Amino acid sequence: MRGMSQLSLALAADVSARHVGFLEVGRARPSRAMVLALAQTLEVPLRERNQLLVAAGFAPVYKETPLTDASLEPVSQALDFMLSASELHPCFIVNRRYDVVMANHTGRWLLETFAEDSTLASVGCNMVRLLTEPRGMRPYVGNRGDLLRKVLGRVRRDLGQLHRRDERDETTLALAEAAWAELPAPTRSEVPLSPMIGLQLRRGDLSLALFTTIATLGTPLDVTLQEIRVETLFPSDDATRRVLARVSATGGAEA
Repeated sequence: MRGMSQLSLALAADVSARHVGFLEVGRARPSRAMVLALAQTLEVPLRERNQLLVAAGFAPVYKETPLTDASLEPVSQALDFMLSASELHPCFIVNRRYDVVMANHTGRWLLETFAEDSTLASVGCNMVRLLTEPRGMRPYVGNRGDLLRKVLGRVRRDLGQLHRRDERDETTLALAEAAWAELPAPTRSEVPLSPMIGLQLRRGDLSLALFTTIATLGTPLDVTLQEIRVETLFPSDDATRRVLARVSATGGAEA
């Protein structure tokens, strides 16, 4: 997956190619340090590194700390700051399953406004379910095929590579796989490709054109922190910019 040969992996990990070969076929047993060295070289996610350690007979190294834990208070404060600083634009904190962990006011307004059943759009909802369910945002997404290929592709990649998934992972992955199978094959278009795949929403007279930026926490050593994504939606046109400005100024009452 990383496009590395056995030799290039050995050189990057500062170990002999012979030893890597022995590890691969089971003729040698890796030490705890070797598991971590190879995982680091291959840029394996922290959750998967823990699983590799367990498979090799060692205890996991990386913690998975709830965001509500006192030890992560500085991180929670930083995330709160990012949400409030982005109040003019919808901003969400999501995990590996695309569960919405936190959202600013404008983000909550967007979910509730463009969901057929607003009870599905509260903080804690799953964006894969929200985008694919008829009672969610599905009826109001204009470019559903292009958007879902991007979102579902990321979820299938992130969850599909996990050797051990919990029940919520399995549920989300099954939902993503089913939705992916229903997507029509992409067709060639004579229209030049746009710079990025955005989000086009329309409900009645209200129409929004948005694009997404994704931020992550740098150099995390905790599974929870590594899997956090900060997604902010920005307007792609002046009309959307004006709508978001009214939402921010009036609490959505006049959007």
